[in-house]
Amino acid sequence: MNPDTNESLARFVERYTSGQIPWDDALPPPEVQELVANLSPARALDLGCGYGRTSIYLARHGWRVDGVDFVPQAIEGAQKRADAASVADAAQFFVGSVADLDFLPGLYDLAIDVGCMHSLSEQLLIAYRDGLLRLLRPGALYLLFAHLRDEATDEEPYRWISKTFLRDLFADFTLEKSELGVTVVNDSSWRSGWFWYRR
Repeated sequence: MNPDTNESLARFVERYTSGQIPWDDALPPPEVQELVANLSPARALDLGCGYGRTSIYLARHGWRVDGVDFVPQAIEGAQKRADAASVADAAQFFVGSVADLDFLPGLYDLAIDVGCMHSLSEQLLIAYRDGLLRLLRPGALYLLFAHLRDEATDEEPYRWISKTFLRDLFADFTLEKSELGVTVVNDSSWRSGWFWYRR
């Protein structure tokens, strides 16, 4: 594990330990719910699954889902929640990096990332993208939510990702739609966007 990953893991372990996880809502965002309502159930990959809200939602709607997160506490919690929701047979959870998915055989019809990849280094982002190219079927959907860096001022406190880099990173995908906005958490706000890609 590289130093960047170690530092990020320590930060997220601390957040889960302290309970500072504002993304832990009961349901996934409306964008995910709308997508699921318009697709036939198949196989899905939940990247940076946290406590499994998206995975469990998909499983309740007939999908078979693999969720991946590098925080052991998150995966332990996701498994407990899947058991409690009686979807443990349809939702599997793995401790691992979203930039090192060699342990997954694929192929998936859908991948969803709600706020994970934007904190990866450039090197890890390339590995992440290559994993998606291997794991997604041709024609599969990839739904991404990411915090965006302002390319002019670059004032964001974390890595985030620029729209230009995002465009170049996913040049082998077709961007079908995007919606840009602002994410507000407590007293902080960041530019952000939803991106609907086709493999």
